[in-house]
Amino acid sequence: MPNPHDIPDLASFAAALAEELPGTWTSEHHLHEQYTDQFARAEDVWDLDLVAHALAEYVVDQDAVLTRDDGTRLYVITRPRSGEEFLVSAMAPAGIRPEAFRDVREPDGIAVPDDPFRAAEDIAFDLLPRYDKALTQVQHNASRLVSAPEPEHVTMTWSDRNLVVETPERPDVIQVLRDNGFSYTPDHSALVLSGDDSAVQAQSVRAAGAQLYALGVGVSMRHPQPKPALDTTAIAPPTPPVTSSHRSR
Repeated sequence: MPNPHDIPDLASFAAALAEELPGTWTSEHHLHEQYTDQFARAEDVWDLDLVAHALAEYVVDQDAVLTRDDGTRLYVITRPRSGEEFLVSAMAPAGIRPEAFRDVREPDGIAVPDDPFRAAEDIAFDLLPRYDKALTQVQHNASRLVSAPEPEHVTMTWSDRNLVVETPERPDVIQVLRDNGFSYTPDHSALVLSGDDSAVQAQSVRAAGAQLYALGVGVSMRHPQPKPALDTTAIAPPTPPVTSSHRSR
């Protein structure tokens, strides 16, 4: 466990990273007033590996979002239990129907060192090319869905490492989920996919998604929504994000 004094400065790192990345980027740093605040931007994280599991398993007290002038966004957090690394993930494009992501492999995030120059190289040569490829596929799919009706939907919600699905009404949908590792858990009154092995879990999600789409059922993933407390005083709004604008060298 790293010493708190050894945890790298996320705000400074994100600002410096924006300077080093190719193109024109802005950096927004956000502090989380409470645990549920970490899910506000995490809904769009396009990842089924390191970043998704970090968000599901750990309290993340801050994050940063880098935005390029063409709308491309990167999500950055300090890597939990590490004093020398950050996690960076692409964020899914906004305003696109979930079914457009069918059969598109997530451009999973990466761990980068506490060195903006080296981190920018890793992102530019690894993460961004995979993001561009996935984005092209999604946009192509979306262009073919303009007149298509909205499908039925299954939502997979993170619960710690596990994924939870409220028990669907359709038996064929339940069977697909069971065939791909989901099992009924009385504690949740729902179908649960274990996250003990993140690679197996990701493979199961992709397989289930493809089979559900074949049945005309869409799939989305989300983090748990905050539940409002009863008989409590109002919570002060979170601190406004600190925004800086940079142009790469």
